[in-house]
Amino acid sequence: MTQIISSLAEVAGRYKVLFCDLWGCVHDGVTPYPDAVGALQKFRKDGGIVVLLTNAPRHRASVGRHLERMGLPRDTWDVIASSGDSARAAMYRGVVGHKVWFMGERHDTSFFDPIKVVKDPVAIEQVALEQADGIVCTGPFDPFAPVEDLRPQLLYAKQQGLKLLCANPDIVVDRGGKREWCAGAVARLYEEMGGESLYFGKPHPAIYDLARARLAELGALVPEREILAVGDGIATDVAGAMGEDIDSLFLTAGLAADDIALDADSRPDATALESYVAEHMTSPTYAMGFLR
Repeated sequence: MTQIISSLAEVAGRYKVLFCDLWGCVHDGVTPYPDAVGALQKFRKDGGIVVLLTNAPRHRASVGRHLERMGLPRDTWDVIASSGDSARAAMYRGVVGHKVWFMGERHDTSFFDPIKVVKDPVAIEQVALEQADGIVCTGPFDPFAPVEDLRPQLLYAKQQGLKLLCANPDIVVDRGGKREWCAGAVARLYEEMGGESLYFGKPHPAIYDLARARLAELGALVPEREILAVGDGIATDVAGAMGEDIDSLFLTAGLAADDIALDADSRPDATALESYVAEHMTSPTYAMGFLR
């Protein structure tokens, strides 16, 4: 049964590493959460390592610059592992061909920046859908428009047998209180239509392999029992942790806020929590409202 806690400090001594989600946990897409910042700073001050494990469809340098502009203190984390990193490596290995149709917003074009970690990368060319070997999706063109609006293009792609590389498996995120559709929603629709989607972020193994590689770069060889995954996505953060056999801390005040009420101390309601995790067939190790 999931243990409800009030602060990270209650269990932090059992772990050496946090695999910490960003959006909805450390910031709201616009502003960092002060309590979350303090919790991560304390964990690191006490000797822990924080890996920001994010489904952002951009490489870690781009994510880092975004966090700096947002005002997230640099002493809250050690290293970043992003879905964009994993997906970019796959693209430059040619998993969707060398002529790709790009679906996403303009600010995500850094996805196509040159890459160093892939030996002999494929020369990627962005083309119209009709000339494409495959699709690279960092998200819908308009994150506020119904994903169903993309059905005509996806139907054509399916008929041509194109694979869709999903750079962000999240279905939705909340940016400053406004809900946006993510690439995962597009990939899900494409699969429902009979197309093939390829995933590289949480809850899929590639991003966890990347996170461990980033730990190794720091000289940290840490067993699974000493890693705690923190996140607000029951189908991404929690499910991914379960798949990797690592403990998880589910933050219920994020994506699940409408389903799990909090008490006066910002602790999730036990009955609602039990119903929610049963519905999603998951079992987080711990749960709390906000990261603090």
